[in-house]
Amino acid sequence: MKTRGAVLRTLGASRPYTASRPLEVVELGLDEPRGSELLVEVEVASVCHSDLSVVDGSRSRPVPMVLGHEAAGRVLHVGSEVHDVSVGQRVVLTFLPRCGECPGCATDGVAPCVRGSAANAAGEMLAGGSRLAEAGVPVRHHLGVSGFATHAVVDRRSVVVVEDDVPAEVAALMGCAVLTGGGAVLNAARPSPGSTVAVVGLGGVGMAALLTALALDDVTVVGVDTSEAKRAQALAFGASRALSPDEAADDLKADHVVEAVGRGVAFELAIACTAVGGTTVTVGLPAPGDTATVSPLGLVAEGRTIIGSYLGSSVPERDLPVFIDMWRRGRLPVEQLISSTVPLSRINDAMDRLADGSELRQLISLQEGP
Repeated sequence: MKTRGAVLRTLGASRPYTASRPLEVVELGLDEPRGSELLVEVEVASVCHSDLSVVDGSRSRPVPMVLGHEAAGRVLHVGSEVHDVSVGQRVVLTFLPRCGECPGCATDGVAPCVRGSAANAAGEMLAGGSRLAEAGVPVRHHLGVSGFATHAVVDRRSVVVVEDDVPAEVAALMGCAVLTGGGAVLNAARPSPGSTVAVVGLGGVGMAALLTALALDDVTVVGVDTSEAKRAQALAFGASRALSPDEAADDLKADHVVEAVGRGVAFELAIACTAVGGTTVTVGLPAPGDTATVSPLGLVAEGRTIIGSYLGSSVPERDLPVFIDMWRRGRLPVEQLISSTVPLSRINDAMDRLADGSELRQLISLQEGP
């Protein structure tokens, strides 16, 4: 069959992307799903910094590749080995398939799946190879999803079924922003009543962490960002304080600090803002050569903990129902993360806006034409 998707052909294109146009929307061939796979009609995808990191070359991936990893859609067809998902069901697409058998999967979300990570790095499906092609030439998959397309073939272990009352827009955000940011709060930081949670970096993932912390009882929440507009948004969401990095360095000591920027300097700030005996959780993905300085004496003498949290230390099948229940009860208004909606044809403009820091989550509606 055919799909229409946004293909990245080279890494590190110059900005503005509206001029260099690193992503091209083209028609592609799409194989039928194999035994453990599903064919999904993608309803909504959203633009995440992990997509931008591939476009700007800070995270190397094989190309050509159809980008997009935060998405939701309807199942059109299931492979012969899939017996617990039905045609017509809505699914959240998640960017790290878990094989359920490797040492990473035995850690209950603490470590990533070994097989899933290897497949993602190679731009392949969990079962191996690609299901996408352009003029007979294979096109790589992004993190097992490739959601910037009208249709996608994904492994069963890359999806979580959700009920129809969960709109596609909400479901898409659950697959990365909420699992990563919210998971960092619930799975890694684990704040207790009476504690303070600070979030350094108020992009989509950071704001999802902030909203999740705000959903908890008797927790004080502080936002930290260079952007005055994002600080104002954090206050509007319900944060008790919103500080610039300089203000935070001078006047913030929180029990739990979530760093969601993905830069060494932000990681250093997060550690500096963590109280004695507190926990620093880092979920940002820096460029491979980025570094930070940490005082071992400070960690020992002040009893601090640093946790690296990939995908929010989440197990999607376990954690997504928790977040969806919070959303249903009105405690987790993830719709507030949506800053704009764009057609797939404007994907390069969306990358520019994300790089400018002017957006939280831009949604792409895949079934409404160009």
